[in-house]
Amino acid sequence: MSLIRSHILVCTGTGCTSSESPKIIAEFEKQLAAQGMDKEAQVVRTGCFGLCALGPIVTIYPEGACYTHVTVDDVEEIVSEHIVKGRIVKRLLNRNEGGDGPATSLAETRFYKHQHRIALRNCGVINPESIDEYIGVDGYAALGKILTEHISPQQVIDTVLASGLRGRGGAGFPTGKKWQFTADAVSPDGVKYVCCNADEGDPGAFMDRSVLEGDPHTILEAMTIAGYAVGAHQGYIYVRAEYPIAVKRLETAIRQAKEYGLLGKNIFDSGFDFDLELRLGAGAFVCGEETALMRSIEGHRGEPKTRPPFPAVKGLFDRPTLLNNVETYANITWIFNHGPEAYAAIGTETSKGTKVFALGGKITNTGLVEVPMGTTLRTVVEDIGGGVPGGKKFKAAQTGGPSGGCIPASLIDTPIDYESLSAIGSMMGSGGLIVMDEDNCMVDIAKFYLEFIVDESCGKCSPCRIGTKRLLDLLTKITEGNGEPEDLDTIEELCHHIKQSALCGLGQTAPNPVLSTLTHFREEFEAHIYEKRCPAGVCKALIQYIVDPTKCKGCTRCAQGCPTGAISGAVRAPHIINQSKCIKCGACMDHCRFDAIYKQ
Repeated sequence: MSLIRSHILVCTGTGCTSSESPKIIAEFEKQLAAQGMDKEAQVVRTGCFGLCALGPIVTIYPEGACYTHVTVDDVEEIVSEHIVKGRIVKRLLNRNEGGDGPATSLAETRFYKHQHRIALRNCGVINPESIDEYIGVDGYAALGKILTEHISPQQVIDTVLASGLRGRGGAGFPTGKKWQFTADAVSPDGVKYVCCNADEGDPGAFMDRSVLEGDPHTILEAMTIAGYAVGAHQGYIYVRAEYPIAVKRLETAIRQAKEYGLLGKNIFDSGFDFDLELRLGAGAFVCGEETALMRSIEGHRGEPKTRPPFPAVKGLFDRPTLLNNVETYANITWIFNHGPEAYAAIGTETSKGTKVFALGGKITNTGLVEVPMGTTLRTVVEDIGGGVPGGKKFKAAQTGGPSGGCIPASLIDTPIDYESLSAIGSMMGSGGLIVMDEDNCMVDIAKFYLEFIVDESCGKCSPCRIGTKRLLDLLTKITEGNGEPEDLDTIEELCHHIKQSALCGLGQTAPNPVLSTLTHFREEFEAHIYEKRCPAGVCKALIQYIVDPTKCKGCTRCAQGCPTGAISGAVRAPHIINQSKCIKCGACMDHCRFDAIYKQ
């Protein structure tokens, strides 16, 4: 058997797959065979590396060279130069942000410098479809130790409690306490369940999807440990059907675990039985709420139920049920392999460990980041994210999705932890972090999230069904230039009523984006109402396209490109835009070569 001297790691997460990484893999295999290197170099399909903005990404070990924006046409050169001759292809290297020159490994980039990968520790490192590779990085060691050394269920729960891990799905409830409540609950027939919430529905969020695509076995192992701790023998992973790669890899992982005796009957000859099944969601945002998720698994319409009783007492099929999200489970095996004290040493006094964020929006380095709790927003945006591109100014960051809030530039040094975000009107949420610049209208942003909530409301309770629609009507009225001063008081009053009376957590937090933008960007709302002006130039009803006569050369290109014939003027003479005909499409600005048209 030949010794493999080069490992070619290619990202096969959703992002890079959409950028044709499977074709790149096929070309690598073809070129390796053609150049007689297929016995000395091996192509490894991995999960997400995190630097999604630079995909497709190829990393080659042992050198650690990280190639970005790789295309099929680049593969022959990589194989002939790097694999055959040992010469790194410098033109394809990831360039270290800040002008420090080429970086030959991911670890050398500013993107990774401030990160501490625990939940993402195996993503981009192992082949997610190989149980052997997972075992090779201490996979199933935690489960094996617990079952073979006869560590009691209570000791398992005590370990989770000692770590200080809090739920990563949004509210941040202590994970160990939830496990304890479920373990202490009495089932009428002794049946209990363990569930995983993989129904990631926040706009811009893809943290859980990436963990499932890059390291599915860690979720299986953690759920099995949880089942042992609370006394459950059956688990369900509720994952949305829109994640086909994640679903495929979960199915593969479950099949492999069963073949290895790590799922099913008598695991590790301990007498403990545990099995897992997938349940595919149809994409309803409300099914991310725990009681709605469980009703969906049962085959009912996904609607929340009144609590108490909480799922730990009466959940799936009216039995005690433990539910955690993907990222929460992704921390469990690390805690057992490294000790709860090591985990508790990371983060802040009340927010332990790390948090994964899907960094998107107006940011240079879009992708996945995992940072210790307490890391400031500035570090994430400027150091890891590379700042706002195009010379624009950072304006705000939206955390927590439709349940969260907007953090203004004045609070960019806020530590990212549960208490700090809550204190400024936002929340951690599942981990979406959308960056906005000066070209974003905050009234329009609030409207966007309300539109999402209105579309996704299950309609069971009137505060959410009717209240959010009324909120949306008011925001739409303001963005269309018909807002009145008293609308702001009405919005605030309505937000507080919804928060206090909606049935489930999603409805109760629906007003958060509106309240936070109104708190931190009230002047923008007032500009829309009093001045009938959108400062960011986003709300079409409140902007005008104007021709600067001192710059207009009369070339007629703007008039030719106008779809409504709103622009008139003689050749070589300044043109004029008829505002009554203008539909605010911006085509005139796109066609003008002299920067003679501007918005106001």
